[in-house]
Amino acid sequence: MMVDSATAAGPGATSNVSPEKDASGTGNYATGGWKSEDGSFSCGYSSFRGKRASMEDFCDLKSSTIDGQTIGLFGIFDGHGGSRAAEYLKEHLFDNLMKHSKFMTDTKLAISETYKKTDTDFLDVESNSSRDDGSTASTAILIGKHLYVANVGDSRTVISRAGKAIPLSEDHKPNRSDERKRIEDAGGFVIWAGTWRVGGVLAMSRAFGNRLLKQFVVAEPEIQEQVVDGESEYLVLASDGLWDVVTNEDAVAIMKVEEEADNATRKLAETAFFRGSADNITCIVVRFNHDKQGVDSPLPSTAAQA
Repeated sequence: MMVDSATAAGPGATSNVSPEKDASGTGNYATGGWKSEDGSFSCGYSSFRGKRASMEDFCDLKSSTIDGQTIGLFGIFDGHGGSRAAEYLKEHLFDNLMKHSKFMTDTKLAISETYKKTDTDFLDVESNSSRDDGSTASTAILIGKHLYVANVGDSRTVISRAGKAIPLSEDHKPNRSDERKRIEDAGGFVIWAGTWRVGGVLAMSRAFGNRLLKQFVVAEPEIQEQVVDGESEYLVLASDGLWDVVTNEDAVAIMKVEEEADNATRKLAETAFFRGSADNITCIVVRFNHDKQGVDSPLPSTAAQA
């Protein structure tokens, strides 16, 4: 079974769309989408367990109106070592961010402080656990026309501008020269163990959680800021289950073909699966509607049997 869900937010409210289990209870596939109240953007998501035995990806999409400005928050959280860190981020990261006193006035500072505090909070919650879950976070925060993309780990965000694919995040891999130096300066090491790994264990250099490697594997985000103008077409955020087999350019080409954002996410997930992705696949597409502001057209909730 495949369940499509969609939610639209009213003034001053937030909408929260995240992967739901399908009717069989397996969580194999979830998809949905909605349009912002003012029509300035539409978005969709698809989350697919794929060839993995369990689902460790989560995503979160929220919309709100604050001081007359439309706010959009979009996040991909790819868990490793279990799903608890990724699920914790889905439940808490954006709520914490919107409560930050400088969310509207100094958004980059608010993002940086909220990422680190949420990581600390998760480690506190898990302090008595024998598990050591971790998660990436690739997020896009849209405040009016200002876009802030923050990344921790190897999920990725790409924007289509005038038909060109432009990455707005750089994967945090242990063999990145600056990341390797930071890890080694902190007393850690990076070695090849099938791929480059921190301490021979983790194949990314930044993550939430991972308390046993926390001295080296930080949750400090790298943040890029953009102005959304007439050349800004689509935004895609995805876990590495997509990016392992789909290039930035291919993702943009797929988005161009699909008019609706939710259809684009389904096409991206299907493409990654049929190209042989062995991982969970979760993606979000945001379409900037420069000529349709003021149109409120939420997508209806539907359910279809596959």
